[in-house]
Amino acid sequence: MPMARGQRHGADGTVGGVDWTLAEETPVAVVINAAPFAVMMATPADLEDFALGFCLGEGLIAAPDALLLTKTTRLDMGWELCLAVDPDQADTDRLAGRRGLEGRTGCGLCGVETLAQAVPKPARVGAPPPGLTPAAITRAFAALPDHQPLNARTRSVHAAAFCGPDGAILMAREDVGRHNALDKLIGAVVRADLNPADGFVVMSSRCSVELVHKAARVGVPVLATISAPTTLALDTAARAGMTLAARAGPDEVAWFPPEVERALG
Repeated sequence: MPMARGQRHGADGTVGGVDWTLAEETPVAVVINAAPFAVMMATPADLEDFALGFCLGEGLIAAPDALLLTKTTRLDMGWELCLAVDPDQADTDRLAGRRGLEGRTGCGLCGVETLAQAVPKPARVGAPPPGLTPAAITRAFAALPDHQPLNARTRSVHAAAFCGPDGAILMAREDVGRHNALDKLIGAVVRADLNPADGFVVMSSRCSVELVHKAARVGVPVLATISAPTTLALDTAARAGMTLAARAGPDEVAWFPPEVERALG
């Protein structure tokens, strides 16, 4: 992994050298059915998971078997993901209206041209799985750092993890972009034949509206993030029937079920 040499300044005024492991950030060109679709700034790992999760999370396909082929190619300037998608199972309007702009470190709205595109109607999700409580969210938050090996070395990447109702983390993915981390996780969960409705997702980021849409499209009933949701994320989650949660302290969770979210709106 790339390294950088710098200085470490202590609170007592001491200065020393430090060698710091850097997170890799590189352009990843997404090409769908031979047509360029988007260029995302991402961490070049778990790209097959990213490809499937991106297609599902962006609403380009409704089922994983619609992605027929994924080919990853290392280029001089980055990576290229060539995807073959079944046109009979794809949202051809979304494919035709491709982003056309680079995605800046997992930006979820680059290239969107209208307000209607920016604030679409969310997919509906089911109720949280039986046994899921705020205490399970707390356990997942506490366990998340143990599932962030890349961040432990770089301190500069996000994580998204899929958890069982008891709060046990079943799998996690990391990326410099929070949207990319969630796309990778969605792809990994689906490829592992796990049902997103049977657990919840915990993330190391704030909760933005794009994350709510991605999670809702695959049926995630609860999305928990380290930082609080935005107003639009709360409103969108309410319309989706999704519960949001955020860390309120070392052992506390702020819990936002859909009925509360609607009351705030």
